[in-house]
Amino acid sequence: MSKINELFNSKLNVINVGVESFKDDMLEQNAEVAHLDWTPPGRGNPSLIAALDKLEDPAIMVKIEEANKLAAERIVNSQPVLIGYDQAINCVPGMTKTTILHAGPPITWDKMNGPMRGAVTGAIVFEGLAKTIEEAEKVAASGEITFAPCHEHNCVGSMAGVTSASMFMHIVENKTYGNIAYTNLSEQLSKILRMGANDESVINRLNWMRDVFGPILRDAMKLNPNGIDLRLMLAQALHMGDECHNRNVAGTTLLIQALTPYILQTDYSIDQKREVFEFVASSDYFSGPTWMAMAKCALDAAHGIENSTVVTTMARNGVEFGIRVSGIAGNTWFTGPAQKVIGPMFAGYKPEDSGLDIGDSAITETYGIGGFAMATAPAIVALVGGTVEDAIGYSTKMKEITTTENPNVTIPMLDFMGVPTGIDVRKVIQTGIMPIINTAIAHKDPGIGMIGAGITNPPVEAFEKAMLALAENIQ
Repeated sequence: MSKINELFNSKLNVINVGVESFKDDMLEQNAEVAHLDWTPPGRGNPSLIAALDKLEDPAIMVKIEEANKLAAERIVNSQPVLIGYDQAINCVPGMTKTTILHAGPPITWDKMNGPMRGAVTGAIVFEGLAKTIEEAEKVAASGEITFAPCHEHNCVGSMAGVTSASMFMHIVENKTYGNIAYTNLSEQLSKILRMGANDESVINRLNWMRDVFGPILRDAMKLNPNGIDLRLMLAQALHMGDECHNRNVAGTTLLIQALTPYILQTDYSIDQKREVFEFVASSDYFSGPTWMAMAKCALDAAHGIENSTVVTTMARNGVEFGIRVSGIAGNTWFTGPAQKVIGPMFAGYKPEDSGLDIGDSAITETYGIGGFAMATAPAIVALVGGTVEDAIGYSTKMKEITTTENPNVTIPMLDFMGVPTGIDVRKVIQTGIMPIINTAIAHKDPGIGMIGAGITNPPVEAFEKAMLALAENIQ
């Protein structure tokens, strides 16, 4: 018998490269198959391949590696500290009484999706700029409101990210580099403004947060002379089972534990203090925005480094997903279409009810936590779907597209590996591996709120546009 006939008469052991459906066909034929998940660099696009080739020129590569090393050092060495709380009008750069900040890259009222429209109109009523949601829609469309991305005002915002003048903000200072970042307070429950809900109960809660919750936190932090070291607290929370994007059980416990002695010293009534503690106890998400501001504070310190290919922002407005890159200074956004979020839905809702990916909370993944640190929080799979093995795999896979590991924030299950830090646009384009993000799902229509949670990825188009711009910019 010839060797070729022996081959066809024996059990095949096959390595399948690329298209996974071929693997399934061979398994049906009882072959042993090992699948290699591979795509050609730049999806085979000649322009992207040429850009990659240019950036692999030895002289240019030296510049990039030095710049990326500096960017990674700034992220890792940043020491964000919570120094206070105050209303946006008093602390956020450029905030006015008719300014409304939103999540993601720039977008106009006429292009906003349902959840963001719901949040905007709710904020307009909350600020007293309209009496009803219907009237608020007219105000939003009138040109009287200035809309701008949170990121362009040193802020980040969960989900719709809508931030208005009277809302209380975290104030987080980078003690290493001096920059400051802001984010608003968690509304806790699922039927909330940031998810697009805007009925009377939502506005009443915002009023209480403005009149009681925010002032108590503000005055409590005035009694704390040293602030709260968020990087240290983040490291503790990860060791206690959080990933600090969608699982915040430990982080919320640690944060309220640090705030409590100062809250008790304020002059507010016992009933008001009890309201604060009960509100924090109503949901684990109280510390979620805190980690967003911490990550923003660290990443802003790494933005604007000439020749760096490190991503400093990932953000979504429900229509577009945008990234910013360190080596392209200022507010240059590279965008692609917002993606679906795949995961478990609350009872009574179907996938077709979902709005597209939205929010600035992917700043946590940009830093290296959230989806990048899911190996610290295997319990997160009950919320976002998948398996414990998936969670561990996400954390190891993200090492392939990042610049370094952060030794200050580690993953016990992976032998105390530092979280993968410093997403490199080049590596994303070379490997075809997209950053992993876990996130909540808002209903596609305004006025409803959160209906689930899951996993998503950025659109590759955003990274491709950034890659081409970097190739032009780096000489």
